[in-house]
Amino acid sequence: MGKILERYDEARERYGELGVDTDQAIDTLAKIPVSMHCWQGDDVIGFLFPDQELTGGIQTTGSYPGAAKTPEELRHDMELALRLIPGTHRVNLHSIYADTTEKVDLNELEPRHFAAWVDWAREQKVGLDFNPTCFSHEKAEDGFTLSSVDKGIREFWIEHCIRCRKIGEYFGKELGSPCVTNIWIPDGYKDTPVDRLAPRERLMEALDRILQEPIDPKYLLDSMESKVFGIGSESYVTGSHEFYLGYAVRHNTLLTLDTGHFHPTEMVSNKISAVLLFLDQILLHVSRPVRWDSDHIVALDGELIEIAHEIVRGNYLNRVHIGLDYFDASVNRIAAWVIGMRNMQKALLYALLEPVADIQKAEAEGDFTKRLLLLEELKSMPWESVWEYYCLKQGVPVGMTWMEEVLQYEKNVLSGRKA
Repeated sequence: MGKILERYDEARERYGELGVDTDQAIDTLAKIPVSMHCWQGDDVIGFLFPDQELTGGIQTTGSYPGAAKTPEELRHDMELALRLIPGTHRVNLHSIYADTTEKVDLNELEPRHFAAWVDWAREQKVGLDFNPTCFSHEKAEDGFTLSSVDKGIREFWIEHCIRCRKIGEYFGKELGSPCVTNIWIPDGYKDTPVDRLAPRERLMEALDRILQEPIDPKYLLDSMESKVFGIGSESYVTGSHEFYLGYAVRHNTLLTLDTGHFHPTEMVSNKISAVLLFLDQILLHVSRPVRWDSDHIVALDGELIEIAHEIVRGNYLNRVHIGLDYFDASVNRIAAWVIGMRNMQKALLYALLEPVADIQKAEAEGDFTKRLLLLEELKSMPWESVWEYYCLKQGVPVGMTWMEEVLQYEKNVLSGRKA
């Protein structure tokens, strides 16, 4: 502990020379909620249809032992991860994670099927976010849901999404924090269609039906998530970025920017300020694409840091909701949560330790030499010492020591689970 405090004092002094208050930075970081996605813990299977094969362009690779098979196992795993992650947390659920012994289909879900999750979230002091599950279901087997040409299929998914909004409202009311409820659909064609318009017209009509009932934003925030392509929809996706951007602007919903849902040469960090000129709030789904939307565990790479910079530099902390979205079955799943969540927070801290006003002033005055000098010097500043002190202050393990607890849990708990 003594060395950590000593290193922090030195870092505080060095950052102070640049006009950066490290104490204020870590106080700000502690209040930024990051939503941890439940589906890393069980490979996106859920509990409503445990024998259903993954569809909708979603693939989980790897066979690391210990995946959760019940809501209780998943919550227990998440509790360990949350204890090892500093800061303010939220948890993001998909509708297939309902905790019920009742045989129920997606268009029959009600808030009571998630009461156990609410009780748990209240105990853990976390907010809940939510997603309709428009994949891995017999009524999504042809690759179309809300934009299906089949009216019966469309009605099924419309009803599902309507019910998910009510569940999200329930979360918000019970937990005193708005639930971000995000709609993503896998709809699209493998090959180039002749009619691109009709599916989008059907999708727009379906969304209008879903959002017809106004819900107080104190409890629910609606968001729409696009994708550039997917497995089975390589040539055409109904819910494109342009479609949802237009819809969100017209209806004042949130827009979800997923870091893996764009062309590999596009950077989500470059989209944030542009979109927030026209929308009040956005949702981020942060993952790490490797050549495509492969949802790798979030790494502390250049784009993640640039995303954090954009949020902090633009003063968007109250307008950007941050959630993670990846699933890797080739490594310890709890470690995957902890690594990804801590990396997101490290990127935010790195951004908070920047003398933003001075750099922006130099840029506005055309002093690009000073801008470059400051940005480059910051790369060798001792931000890691501030992170260690932050972890110590938050009462979570410093450095890699948290892995010891994860490995002990793997030995005592995960290794006893059936494959």
